[in-house]
Amino acid sequence: MRPGSAAVREAIASARSQPVASALTIVLVAGMVVAVMLTSGRTVGAQRDVLSSIDSVGTRAIVIRADDGAGVTSDVLERIERIDGIAWAGAFSSSVDATNSLIAGGPAVPVRYAYGDQLDQIGLPAGVTQGNDAYASAEALDRLGLPDVVGGVTLSNGASFNLAGELSSPSFLHQFEPLVLVPRPTAAGNEPVNLIVVIARSPELVAPVANGVLPLLDATDPTAVTVETSETLAQLRSLIESQLGSFSNGLVLALLALTAFLLATILYGLVTLRRKDFGRRRALGATRSFIVTILLTQTVLLALLGVVTGTALAALVLRISGDPLPGAGYLLALAIITLATAVISALAPAAAASRREPIRELRVP
Repeated sequence: MRPGSAAVREAIASARSQPVASALTIVLVAGMVVAVMLTSGRTVGAQRDVLSSIDSVGTRAIVIRADDGAGVTSDVLERIERIDGIAWAGAFSSSVDATNSLIAGGPAVPVRYAYGDQLDQIGLPAGVTQGNDAYASAEALDRLGLPDVVGGVTLSNGASFNLAGELSSPSFLHQFEPLVLVPRPTAAGNEPVNLIVVIARSPELVAPVANGVLPLLDATDPTAVTVETSETLAQLRSLIESQLGSFSNGLVLALLALTAFLLATILYGLVTLRRKDFGRRRALGATRSFIVTILLTQTVLLALLGVVTGTALAALVLRISGDPLPGAGYLLALAIITLATAVISALAPAAAASRREPIRELRVP
């Protein structure tokens, strides 16, 4: 029999022979996990919800407006691609009024040409090609009287396009509703644009990316260019994340320290009660390292049961109360930290058990 499997068998047998102490260890670990989940875990879950509402694409959006006389063209996208920290960038032409092709003099909606790659980032179909198709938002379709997305639009300059689908515009384009876009993924580069949208990779990069984009616009009239960012909202996000994170970390550390102290106390008590058993094992040839391995393995197995039990109970309570779960990453980290805490708390009692002298423990008074 391999030493590892022998230690596991001995650890299981030892745990079964002491049901009260084993149950107490499981309950203690489970209680710690439940306490962490219902306090720090609940905070982390709420933090994720808050940050997800703040950390949308809109938080990372930089909207640059250029007047018609600013001289900005679609080739600006090639230049700003060199900036590190940009997740996506697109450009739009100035708006042209359009009406339902079948209703002369009907309500007008603004139509813009959309330039750039990966236009699915703005609600257009993935892999859309350049053609005679246009895509309209729900508000634009309602104004045009085309709720079934069947028909076309005619621009004030005489151009006409077929409606190919409904557009689910992202939050950073809601200010331009009602919105109709004509995709132009293969722009020539000399098309005038008066709206550029840049999405930073993270909220913290909004300010530096905006500063890096402005010099690359190559505008003939820089005074005709304005920039809109959500830098204030990004700073608010960082503040919320740091405050909630520090509170959660401090609480977890306090609970782990308390659990480690209680586990060490329990294990010291077990070692004292079983000192003659450890003495007999030493007399029969068990090494000190084997004694330590048995106790550590027993502690890990019991702690693992406690982690599973506590996680299940806490998840059930959070579900019933309607609170969000903290996520798989948090649960895995909590399990690893709890097991590590249990092992660390068992080191000193295990070392004490391994130092029991057989002659002294087996001596009959």
